[in-house]
Amino acid sequence: MPSTDYGVGFGPADRLAQDPESVRRRFWIKFKKVVARLPFAEDLLAAYYCAFDRQTPRHVQAALLGAIAYFILPFDFIPDMLPVLGFTDDAAVLATAIRMVASHITPDHREAARAALKRGVDGSSLNPSS
Repeated sequence: MPSTDYGVGFGPADRLAQDPESVRRRFWIKFKKVVARLPFAEDLLAAYYCAFDRQTPRHVQAALLGAIAYFILPFDFIPDMLPVLGFTDDAAVLATAIRMVASHITPDHREAARAALKRGVDGSSLNPSS
């Protein structure tokens, strides 16, 4: 993916976002571990599906991949293991990215997110590519 000005402003996340396959793989590992604690799980999944949709413009993909990369990093400004506050920084970064590109997150992306969460709740794998 070409370099753009649409990173999250956090070097490690911006560098990770340059490797979409690593983001894809690491996203599902972390998401499965924390999904029960994420009040923004559906938005995160919709952003993920939009980021990997071939119809999504590159600058939108870059913004969303940066936010998703920030989510999957093992370190960030507020450690995810802290109760209540742990995911607030992740949610803020994601909300900002979604606000920037909201018109590109389609009803199909949101439906895919709801379906993946439903499959996960039913006990099957959340990762549609596994």
